[in-house]
Amino acid sequence: MYLRTTKRKNKNGTVTEYLQLAHNERNPETNSTVARIIHSFGRADQLDREALVRLARSIARVCGVTIVDPAGSEEAQGGGLPDELEILRTVELGTVLVIETLWERLGIGKALRSLLDKGKYAVAYDQALLAMTANRLCAPESKLGVWDRWLEQVHLPKCQGLKLRQMYEAMDFLHKHIDAVEEAVFFQTANLFNLSVDLIFYDTTTASFSIDYEDEEDENDGLRQYGHSKEGTWTPQIVVALAVTREGLPVKSWIFPGNTADVSTIERIRKDLRGWNLGRALFVADSGMNSSANREELARACGKYLLATRMASVAEIKKEVLSQPGRFTTFTDSLQAKEVVIGDGERRRRYILCFNPKEAERQRIHREEIVAMLEEELANHKDRNASAQWAVELLASKRYKRYLTTTEAGKIRLDRAAITEAKRYDGKWVLETNDDTISLEDAALGYKGLLVIERCFRSLKRTQIKMMPMYHWAARRIETHVKICVLALLIERVAERECGEPWSRIRRNLAKLQATEFQNGQHSFFQINSAPEACRELMKKLVTPLPTKVFGIKTLEK
Repeated sequence: MYLRTTKRKNKNGTVTEYLQLAHNERNPETNSTVARIIHSFGRADQLDREALVRLARSIARVCGVTIVDPAGSEEAQGGGLPDELEILRTVELGTVLVIETLWERLGIGKALRSLLDKGKYAVAYDQALLAMTANRLCAPESKLGVWDRWLEQVHLPKCQGLKLRQMYEAMDFLHKHIDAVEEAVFFQTANLFNLSVDLIFYDTTTASFSIDYEDEEDENDGLRQYGHSKEGTWTPQIVVALAVTREGLPVKSWIFPGNTADVSTIERIRKDLRGWNLGRALFVADSGMNSSANREELARACGKYLLATRMASVAEIKKEVLSQPGRFTTFTDSLQAKEVVIGDGERRRRYILCFNPKEAERQRIHREEIVAMLEEELANHKDRNASAQWAVELLASKRYKRYLTTTEAGKIRLDRAAITEAKRYDGKWVLETNDDTISLEDAALGYKGLLVIERCFRSLKRTQIKMMPMYHWAARRIETHVKICVLALLIERVAERECGEPWSRIRRNLAKLQATEFQNGQHSFFQINSAPEACRELMKKLVTPLPTKVFGIKTLEK
């Protein structure tokens, strides 16, 4: 791209010059270069010189060079800034300003400072924990990365001057006081937003480590153990349990060794939640938590529970609940339900049989397609020996094996009884509850609300907060890392609830508010850019006031 001059000869013999911004392009047919006119500045003798100088200066700023205009004023030659004024850096302001505001509104900072005052700590560990939590919501890094790189890119003045060892000391401080912090923060959040704590959703997930061996029993409390992760791998891992409200706000989190079964976590949950005096709360969990021992524990802990069941493996459900006569009550196009009570008196059990006609039709079509594929595959093999390679692959497949069986003669064939049995479960799920007051609709919709915790796990592990990979070895640091991620999840979910938008969009708009640091011989100060309207609206919804145009003025030491 270049400035091009063209000339035209007039009838009176004079010559007129024109200035144009041009760019050379190669003609694909003739392979010769042709000048393409991007912009015409007009006649050279009528040129707006100042406009051309401004264009040159804007290009110079991008390229990092200086334009000297002999015909211009001294102020113009300096680019509009006094010679003694220096630009130091530009940092992100909007996102961390909102995070810090929510940190205080939710009572996290207050709870931590109260504990620091009681222990007479000299270091502001609450600011170190704020920095680590905010980083999970912005650009997740290791604790070393937070201290070494990230803090220089954002405006968190209270976190400046922190030492790396103080970041780890802050994690140890949080680990020591986490129970008190979680309880104080939850009830502050519940009071602040007038939350309904009548439903508590509970589930577990796994977080794996890139190591070759699990911890010994006497090493690191045996926290990292081999187990089947939720992603289907066999790896050293920990189990992370989470209880959330119907709005998806975390109530409390737990960390267990990686080989812990879901059903064995309830006793710990009962013990912790019982001390919180939540009042009437309905505990909602998936079928992995449903066992007779767990139901007894839950009844002691929360009083009432709503649990999914394994329909195909519980004889009472297969024989009595699914075959119980009675009409379904229709609530929506995709939700019908009916109540089934088994037994009498105190030992009676209340089941809610739910049915989704659309899902039933989808499952029917899917099963018929699989059966048709199996019939075609079996027809292609005259010798149906179950030990043949093709037969072994079918019998080992999760997709096909449920509809296949082997005869006494060792032949593979379709299991027509299994196909018929599968039809009984199309579009159905069964819930078990000890709450006689909950309606059919509330029970069915309450369980469907369990999907909110799946979204929380996605944010924790993959999409936003990215709990993994973990760069810690000590059990207390692993546990604290998870707790910091859950605090970040709480801030994220509150922001989403208040704005009605996903955090990714909130974060993108808030990041457009930045602050530039200037310095002269006597002072340093920050000046914000012009915040876009979308950013201003979000900060208004989150009750976060914009700082003044110029702020953070400091007198430099001589």
